[in-house]
Amino acid sequence: MRKQLRSFLPDPEKIRANRWLAMFGSALTHPRLWHLNRHSAAGGVAVGLFCGLIPGPLQMLGATLACVVLRVNLPLALVATLYTNPLTIVPIYLVAFGLGKLVLGDSGGEFVAPPQWGAQALSAWLGQLLEWMGGLGMPLFVGLVLLASLLSLAGYVVVRAAWRWHLVRAWRKRRARA
Repeated sequence: MRKQLRSFLPDPEKIRANRWLAMFGSALTHPRLWHLNRHSAAGGVAVGLFCGLIPGPLQMLGATLACVVLRVNLPLALVATLYTNPLTIVPIYLVAFGLGKLVLGDSGGEFVAPPQWGAQALSAWLGQLLEWMGGLGMPLFVGLVLLASLLSLAGYVVVRAAWRWHLVRAWRKRRARA
């Protein structure tokens, strides 16, 4: 399984030679960011699932920074952030908002539909959109943090269990052959 996954990983020397990534120096070429073991893989998936709920294009940057700090597998973290995409982000945010409402009780706001962009100017619509997002405020924030934490924990546990299951299966096969 490790050999199959390693075939997809880029060579650290190519990363070091990349002009866009050279500014990070040796931080991105640390061996633990590219090493594949059950701790690193589970940590990478957990980081990716947590950072996947960061809004917009900051997901991968957040995952990269967290991987550098925690020294877990970077490629798996980057791939794990991809569960949020234009098709899934709205339902995930609705679940997060509901979770935030559940935790906060009646202190949170109500969910209302986003403003429609009609014949108004773009700047007016963007102002209404920001006001709408601010109205969701605390329930959405609390829900996102809680959902990200739950997804991260679940991902960590599932990867560790799957890795353990794979090892035990391989040990039993080896023992049966002997």
